[in-house]
Amino acid sequence: MNDETGRADRRRFPGLPNQIAHARRFVARHLDNSPEATTAALLTSELATNAITHSASGEQAGKFEIRVRRAPGWARVEVRDLGNLGRTPEPQHRTPYDTSENGRGLDLVEALASKWGSEPRRNGRGREVWFELEWSEDEPS
Repeated sequence: MNDETGRADRRRFPGLPNQIAHARRFVARHLDNSPEATTAALLTSELATNAITHSASGEQAGKFEIRVRRAPGWARVEVRDLGNLGRTPEPQHRTPYDTSENGRGLDLVEALASKWGSEPRRNGRGREVWFELEWSEDEPS
């Protein structure tokens, strides 16, 4: 469990749709007394879904990794996948009148996170999409 020093806890998940709920619970458990736990779980769900939908993580024997860091008033969640299919993740900025069912995940991340970004993984295998959430320690849990 995180000791609130900013140390990262991580877990790998098989690249299967049924693992999204497990990823959400993993993050929620690490932020369970934070006022941003629900937001973090939602955004994790969006990024994990993107990992298995738009990267090699969703292929047979694919996997993705979640890392959670926490310090007082701050959390960072990273979703690491096995590589995209030639595109850099970016919000779609859909209008409220757009009725398509997909393409809003990064719009949510952009709207709800304090910061977010995407970069190639240091080992050259895949990509990392992350978000940070900040809150006042005075806020009730």
